[in-house]
Amino acid sequence: MREAGAPVNAGKVAEMTGLDRKIVDKAFDALKKEGAIVSPVRCKWEPAK
Repeated sequence: MREAGAPVNAGKVAEMTGLDRKIVDKAFDALKKEGAIVSPVRCKWEPAK
């Protein structure tokens, strides 16, 4: 996410990493619960500061 330089969606992360979209969605859910990522724009995420 930091390398993208802008908020990204799960599809973009899957594309950048080569991971399956379902794996990325599960990781996003866990990161949201931890407060590690925030959504400044609908459906796009970035690391929490």
